[in-house]
Amino acid sequence: MPDSPADGTAAAGTGATTQATATTQQQQPAAQQQQQAAPAQTPQTQQEVDRIVLNYLNQKGYRQAEIALKREANLLTLEEQAAALAAKDKETTGAATPAGPLQPTHDKNEMGDPDAYEQAYSSLRRWIENSLDLYKPELMSVLFPLFLHSYLNLVNRGLKEQASKFMTTYKSDHLEMHSQDIARLATITDAQHIKENELAQMYKTNKYNLRMAPVSFELLIAFLQDNKFIVLLRIVNQHVNIQVGAAAAGEDEVIGIAGHGTHQLATFNQQSVALGQMPPDAAFREQVEQTLKEEEALAGGDTIMNGETPTSLLEEYKKVKTEAGVDSPSRDDVPLPPFKGSDIQAEIEALRDSRKRVALGPSSLPSICAYTFHNAQENINCVAVSEDATMMAAGFSESYVRLWSLNGEKLRGFRSNFNPAHIHDSNDLNRVKEKKGADSKKLIGHAGPVFGASFSPDNKYLITCSEDKTARLWSTSTLTNLVCYKGHNYPVWDVDFGPQGFYFATASHDRTARLWSCDHIYPLRIFAGHLSDVDVVKFHPNSKYVVTGSSDKTSRLWDVQRGTCVRVFTGHVGAIHAIAMSPDGRMMASAGEDRSIQLWDLGSGKRMKKMTGHQGTIYSLDFSQDGSILMSGSADCTVRAWDVKKEGSQGGAGHRILQDDREGTAAGSASGTVASSPVLAQGQGQGALGAGATAAAMERLNKKGLQTGPLESEDHLATFPTKRTPIYKVQFTKRNLCLAIGAFSGN
Repeated sequence: MPDSPADGTAAAGTGATTQATATTQQQQPAAQQQQQAAPAQTPQTQQEVDRIVLNYLNQKGYRQAEIALKREANLLTLEEQAAALAAKDKETTGAATPAGPLQPTHDKNEMGDPDAYEQAYSSLRRWIENSLDLYKPELMSVLFPLFLHSYLNLVNRGLKEQASKFMTTYKSDHLEMHSQDIARLATITDAQHIKENELAQMYKTNKYNLRMAPVSFELLIAFLQDNKFIVLLRIVNQHVNIQVGAAAAGEDEVIGIAGHGTHQLATFNQQSVALGQMPPDAAFREQVEQTLKEEEALAGGDTIMNGETPTSLLEEYKKVKTEAGVDSPSRDDVPLPPFKGSDIQAEIEALRDSRKRVALGPSSLPSICAYTFHNAQENINCVAVSEDATMMAAGFSESYVRLWSLNGEKLRGFRSNFNPAHIHDSNDLNRVKEKKGADSKKLIGHAGPVFGASFSPDNKYLITCSEDKTARLWSTSTLTNLVCYKGHNYPVWDVDFGPQGFYFATASHDRTARLWSCDHIYPLRIFAGHLSDVDVVKFHPNSKYVVTGSSDKTSRLWDVQRGTCVRVFTGHVGAIHAIAMSPDGRMMASAGEDRSIQLWDLGSGKRMKKMTGHQGTIYSLDFSQDGSILMSGSADCTVRAWDVKKEGSQGGAGHRILQDDREGTAAGSASGTVASSPVLAQGQGQGALGAGATAAAMERLNKKGLQTGPLESEDHLATFPTKRTPIYKVQFTKRNLCLAIGAFSGN
């Protein structure tokens, strides 16, 4: 993530673009705890020098000299200009002109210029586009009310040609959020229409509500004043209500005009989507059924247990593999290579796992197996676990990836003195491998910190991404780098393998996500639309869509065939660092810096509910195999379980207040021996807080008036705390065992 300079006013006020070389990544757990030193605040423009001198004169009390310098340097504020004009009018006419903050003065030549609105708006738009990513989302929010009132003012002044050109040029910037309002306002062509149009009168008589951080607000006002964009300042004063500062806890924030659906995403999110499961290939299905028949024949029939004949795998497979549904995508939408024999065996193993899957629910919480990294908290950036939980990979700031074996099998790389020309088959390959092997191996190839990793579904490959702007494909059998994928212009924050294993997607600091296939070194699709870094990317279960989460506080659903955005999800008040897709492909969960989890319906694009309770940034989310339980891992050193099926509460109801210093056993956590290199410790546990103990603790807190903890939503099922281990990754296995991975923090 780009680090913002300490002198944000100077950087953005001059319209300069700051592209910091990011050596850390805000989305990654370890990198979030590091801060760059602020750059030296050296004046670079005459305007900054003037402001320093003015500050000195103000501190010394040299009022006349300050006013004289301001007048000469054209740095008078609106109030000072109004006061100066009032004094001048009083000298010439003997009558005073009223002055105040909502009475901005204006240049007659500027107001008479028919292109004043277009010039001011285009300059502001360009300045916001080049501003720091930290402030851009908030600054972008002011463009719509300025666009709308600029158009209405042009129409009201009878400048039909300029108004039409203005609408045509800039309306595309706002169609995504305000398509209905723009369609209605575009029909207004003269002043009489404004008086008769209810929507126009609503915008003219009500202020547009926005919320900005103090720095963003100061940057905006300073830019408008420094460039003397009086026409836009008047609109801000008369028609925009900017709330400066963060919203109070539990406050329902109104963006736009109260009672009016200003953000009309419902229209944009009505695009048709195919969320059903990808229909199985007919030839592949026949091969699986034939293999199951042969295995049953070799087994000699079903064994009778307790007087009942168990259901055969073949019968179960026929029930599970249904035909394509109404909203299932076509196999032509996502071209895939021909299936292999290993794919058939993987399908049969998945069927066996489903037989042994544990049923989960509010009364049957999952078991958690926790892995803790020691001596790695400052260096580890990402963690990935294979689907069958046999391998784990971690990316480190020292530019390497370390691979662990979790099932006891040794990892065997190549000997250093082998000749590749002598390898012709698998037997030759085994002969040139190491004889003993090791529990873990280091994969070296990246030229910068590794920020993302993902295993292929068949565990044969590992894809990683780095600050060096590349993604690399590794073989887990030979422990070598196979391909280097180049295409991004800036560091790559996240990577995710598709469900079929042939495609993968990357997310980058260049504000784009990209789709790749393993057999092409250049991207197949570029997904552009986010206003800031794309921090996380996930595939939809049917491979037809990709979901991205960004620092611009939104997440988006992209069609991989067309390369276009088909859903936009807004509602978070912080960067999004975690995304999870439900197994049936109907729901998506997102979380991040605002410590809340939001559950979305992909079909309608609407938020289903908001779940709160975490006290730190949320790093990871995952659904259980049946989609009924959602697990989350956070910087607050806890794993939490959430009830997905429980309906979300309305308003502020449906929350309970918990004590900050909750005591309990660290479920699934185990201490490990401190060593000079990263050590992996493993433990296992199950449990939740007792309802009686929690109720008694809450009653004591109520009596003492200590209800200062965070609001916890009613769909929260349990908290599994660790001692001092932030949880970077949570993942369900095929049998509904929850894996939690974190790095022990000594602080």
